[in-house]
Amino acid sequence: MQITEIAAERKQNTNDIRLAAYCRVSSDSTDQLHSFATQIRYYKDYEKKHPQYKLIDIYADEGLTGTDIKKRDEQNRLIRDCKKGKIDRIIVKSVSRFARNTRELLVTLRMLKEIGVSVYFEEQGIDTDKINMEMIVAFPGMAAQQESETISGNMRWSYQKRIGSGEFNCTYPAYGFSLVKGKLEINESEAYVVRRIFNLYLQGIGMQRIANLLNEENIPRRKETQKWHCSTVKYVLNNERYMGDAILQKSYTTETLPFRKRRNNGEFPKVYVENSNPPIVSREVYQTAQKLQEERAVHRCSRHSTYPLSKMLRCPDCGRAFRRQFVAGKAYWLCAGKAAGSTDCKNRRVKEDKVYESFNQMVWKLKAYRDQLLTPLIRQMESMQSQSSHLQEPIRAIDKEIADLSAQNLVVARFHTKGILNAADFSAQADALSSKIRELRAKRHKLLAMDETNELINTLCDLNKKIREYEPTGGFDEELFEQIVVSVVVNDNASLTFKLLGGVELTEEIPLKGRCKST
Repeated sequence: MQITEIAAERKQNTNDIRLAAYCRVSSDSTDQLHSFATQIRYYKDYEKKHPQYKLIDIYADEGLTGTDIKKRDEQNRLIRDCKKGKIDRIIVKSVSRFARNTRELLVTLRMLKEIGVSVYFEEQGIDTDKINMEMIVAFPGMAAQQESETISGNMRWSYQKRIGSGEFNCTYPAYGFSLVKGKLEINESEAYVVRRIFNLYLQGIGMQRIANLLNEENIPRRKETQKWHCSTVKYVLNNERYMGDAILQKSYTTETLPFRKRRNNGEFPKVYVENSNPPIVSREVYQTAQKLQEERAVHRCSRHSTYPLSKMLRCPDCGRAFRRQFVAGKAYWLCAGKAAGSTDCKNRRVKEDKVYESFNQMVWKLKAYRDQLLTPLIRQMESMQSQSSHLQEPIRAIDKEIADLSAQNLVVARFHTKGILNAADFSAQADALSSKIRELRAKRHKLLAMDETNELINTLCDLNKKIREYEPTGGFDEELFEQIVVSVVVNDNASLTFKLLGGVELTEEIPLKGRCKST
C-alpha cells in the first residue's frame, strides 16, 4: 500500500491577489462629503505601491452607524462579492471601521476565513491570514464596543437614579399635556379631546368609530398630518397619565450592542407614581373605561384566526391587507381600511371561493405556457448575469469620476471661503458638480443592480420547477399557493394580480358568475 500526501493548494502567483478595500465615515465626521474621494485616491495609491494586488473595488458606507452591520449596504455587497469568489483579500483602516459589535465582527471574520478571504486591519497591523484572528481581533473589537456600551450605561444609570429620587417625570409629554420646566401641565385645547374620547367610549361608541368621528371633524393630533386611528384611541383610554398617575420604565434599552428599545415585560422593575401630574379625567372615569374594555374583550370573537388568504390580498389604493367577513354564510374579503372607514379606497369585495378559482386558472395557464413564459425569462436573466462580469471596470471608472468631481467641489468651496468666488458663482458651480455626482451615483447603482441577479434567477428556477411538477387536482392547492404566491392585488371586483416568486406578475379575471357587484 502506497500513501501519498496531497499538499494543500496555495496561490502560486502572488500577482493575482484580488484586493477589496472597505471604508466607512462615522456619522460625526466633519468632512463626509469629500472623504469618499480621499479614500478612493488612497487605495488607488496603495494598489500602485503593492504590485502583488489587483484592486477589484472600493466599498464605502457613508454617514452610517457602526453598531449594526445590517445598516451597511456597501459592506453587505462586499460580503456577497466575497461569497461569489470575486475577492481574495480585504483591507480596512481599523477594526472599529469594520464593526463595533464584537459578536457580529467575529461571525463575519469566521465566515470570510472559511471561504478563503483574509482581512488586513491597517491600524492594528492584524492579518487574519497569518495569526489566530479570533484571539487578537477580539481585543480592539471589544474596546470599541465597550466605548459605546459605557456611554449607554452612564445614560441608563442617570435615568434610573432620577426615577428613584423622584426627579424624573418624562421626556416627551403625552397628548393633552405640555412639558414646562420639567413639569407636566394640562394643555386645555388637547385635554378637551381626551375627555371627549373617554365620554364617547363610556357612551358605548367603539374605538374605531371614535377615530372616524375625530377625523371627520378634522380634529388635529400633535402632528396635524397624522390621522386618528383605533390604536391611537386605545392608547388614550389606557394611559394612566390621564388620571394623574405614572408608570415609569415601561420600556428599556438593551445593555449590549446593537442597542434596541424593548417593552419592559418584567426584565426591569417598574415604578408606579400616584398623583405624579395633574389629571385630565377623574380616577372613576378612567377605571370605568378599563372595566368596559375588559367586558368587551370577553365577548369579542377572536380576530387572530389565519386563513390561506390572510395578509395576502392587498388593496391597490392604500396598500392595506384585506380582512375576512361572513355574510349569509359566505366568506368575503374586503379592504380593512375601507371596512373601518379610515380610508377612501374604492369599494372592493371578493368572494373567497372565487379567489381560489382565479388562482387555479392562473396556475393552469402558467403550466400550459411555461415554456413560452418562464423559460425565456430565465435565459434572459442568465444572459444578464454573464454580462455582469464585465461591469467592474465601468464601476471603477465611475468611482474615479466621483472622486475627481468631489475633489473639484472641495476646491470650489475653498475658493468661496477665501473670497475668490462670489456667492452666485459658487452656488452655480457647486450645484453643477453635485448634479453630475448624483447622476454618476445613479448610474453606479444601476450597474450594481445588474450584478444582483443570482437570487432572482434562483427564485425563477424554483417557480419553474414547482409549476412543472404541479399536477392539477381540480381543487385549491393551499400548499402551492403558499409556496409560489408573494401577494395578490385586488384590482377591482373583476380581476386579481398574482405576484409570484422571481418578480413574476400575472393578472387573472375573476369568474364572471359569482362576482361581487361594484358600488
